[in-house]
Amino acid sequence: MARLLHALVLGLVGAGIIHIVVLLLVPSYSQRDAWAILSEQANFYHTVRLDPPQAAPLVGSIDPLFDAVACRFDLRDGVVRLNGEGTTPYWSISVHDRAGLNIFSVNDGSSPQGTLDFVIATPVQMITLRNAMPHELADAVFIEADIDEGIAVVRTFVPDASWEPGIKGWLDEIGCTSH
Repeated sequence: MARLLHALVLGLVGAGIIHIVVLLLVPSYSQRDAWAILSEQANFYHTVRLDPPQAAPLVGSIDPLFDAVACRFDLRDGVVRLNGEGTTPYWSISVHDRAGLNIFSVNDGSSPQGTLDFVIATPVQMITLRNAMPHELADAVFIEADIDEGIAVVRTFVPDASWEPGIKGWLDEIGCTSH
């Protein structure tokens, strides 16, 4: 009886370990991750409006009071600048690596006058920028990311339907460029 109980416990523990490993490996073997979905819609440095099914891998649960755009980038081409004119009631930026892992998040409270002007750079690019700061990037907030390729997601709060046209216009005008 003790041997049977021992075998059952060992089998349950082994099955649990296997299930956990499989769950952890699913994202790396998935063909429909956020990177694949965005790459079908636009090339690097083009913002893409995120519909709720697309946004789920990047921003988690979808709040109906938020709207979002995403931009894929490759830091091997140079630093990436995200900028937008005007303001909204609230916005946030998150930077994800190619696998969709969040490596940096910031919101409008971290930006001077609440303006959207951010530069994403590798550590080496950041040193170069500090040695010779381009005039057009002087007022930007800098994000250091030790990645080659990534996704920047800009989310904004839409308090009610009357705000939607203005928010849509603001999101459509967000620039995602390589410098």
